[in-house]
Parts: sequence; structure tokens; C-alpha cells
Amino acid sequence: MMDSLAAAPMLTYIAAIIVGLVVGSFLNVVIHRLPIMMDIEWRAHCAELAGKATESTGEGEPYSLWRPRSRCPLCRRPIRAYENIPLFSWILQKGRCRGCGERISLRYPLVELMGAVVSVIALWHFGPTPAALGAAGLGWALLAASAIDLDRQLLPDSITLPALWAGLAMNVFGVYAPLQSAVVGAMAGYLALWLVYWAFRLITGKEGMGYGDFKLLAALGAWTGWQQLPLIILLASAVGAIAGISLILFRGHGRSKPIPFGPFLACAGWLAVLFGPAISGGYLRLTGME
Repeated sequence: MMDSLAAAPMLTYIAAIIVGLVVGSFLNVVIHRLPIMMDIEWRAHCAELAGKATESTGEGEPYSLWRPRSRCPLCRRPIRAYENIPLFSWILQKGRCRGCGERISLRYPLVELMGAVVSVIALWHFGPTPAALGAAGLGWALLAASAIDLDRQLLPDSITLPALWAGLAMNVFGVYAPLQSAVVGAMAGYLALWLVYWAFRLITGKEGMGYGDFKLLAALGAWTGWQQLPLIILLASAVGAIAGISLILFRGHGRSKPIPFGPFLACAGWLAVLFGPAISGGYLRLTGME
């Protein structure tokens, strides 16, 4: 199969774009519904512990990634299949609901487009190989996790933990790093931010980050190996600092208002999967350390 894909590169890229757009459309569902599903589950657990009946969601049917059907949040009109074609439906509808004319957020086509970009970059870098498929899968998961973190300041375990195990599974075969390095990377990734968290809390009495950040860096360490963790932390911290200062100076962002760190970790981690050894090697050569 890989030989067939390599023999028709144009068709392979077209297929990657289509798959990426479709996955991006599904990621929009995950980004919107997963936090709601988690809230429903938390309320059910609290009610169970309190010995109370579980509160109804008011929907009259189970709520999951698959049910109920997608609908306009304003007029509640179900979205038909031809209105749900990734990217193109948003363009043809001029970014508005066909029923009530309510504006559809630009985030939906952007996530779909980014899903396609992730798959194309992974294919371009690794070629039609299992490594490309794994990198694309990780990129899609990080895209969903980043969007949820931006919306809710939350990194769901249902994304970060499977990503961790998937990284270890890929590296059983040494796809991105030796297995021993991946296992140490998972442990060191969690421990590094855990130590930063507790040091900051002991010094300031405040929580500087959430436990989801620990798990996300552990997952990235499982994919890249421990050797790339300094690069990931450095890139994420640098970009995060620039973004934070820019928000404060140009957008009036309150200094006490938290800025999610997950998207910066996710971006740095995916770059490390693709270009980590090249970036690290270039830095060592530039500084004369190699």
C-alpha cells in the first residue's frame, strides 16, 4: 500500500487533504461536546456521592460525540449532511446558518483547515509511512486539546492519556525514539512540570498551571524521548511569554487572568516530533558544542 501511495504523490496529497478536512470537522464536535460531556459526568458523580438523583440534561436523549445530531445553537435546526461538508459548506453559506442566519464562528472552518494542514505537513515530512500517520494523529489530538484549553482552561485526560500510550506504542518499534528514551521521557515530562508547579505554589501560594499540563508534557515525552523535553519546554515558554506580553500590552489582558499553557506545549511538542533532532543539532553546531 505504501508503495502505491509513493507512486502517486499528487493523489496521496489530495487524499491527505480530504482526510484532514474530515478529521477537522470531527474535531469541531470533540472541541464543543467533550467539555459538556465531562461536566455531565462530573455532575452525575457529585449527585451519586450526595445520594441525589442525577440531574437531567434537558435534551431527552443521550449526549455524546455521536448523539444528538448537530444543530444550530440558536434556532435548534438540525444541520443536514450537505450543510456539513468541511470548509466548503461554510464558504457556500457565507458563514451563516441557513435557517436563522446566525453567524457561524470562524473557528469551525479554521479547525477543519488546520486538520488538513497537519496531515499535509506530516506526509511531506515523513512520506507515506506509519510515522506520517502517527504524527498526523498526534497533531489532530493536540489541535483538539489546545482549542479546549483555550476555551475552558482544561486539558482532558481522555485526550492526553491516550496520546501518552499511543506515543509509547509507536516507540515500541522505535518510530520516533528508542522505547527506553520514550519511557523516561514520559516520566521526566510529568515530573518536570510537577516540580515547577509545587515550587511556584510554595513560593507564591498560587497555582501556576494545571495537572493537565503535566500529563500533556508526559505524552510529548513519550513521543519524542527525554532528549527533546528541554527543547519543548524552551519553545513553549518563549512563545508563551511573547504571547502573554503581547496580550497584556495590546489587548488589555489582565495580569491576574490565566493564559492557557497547553496550546504552547502542544505546538512546541509537535514541532519537536517533526524537527526536534534537526533543531537541537543546529543549535549545538551554532554554539560550537557539537
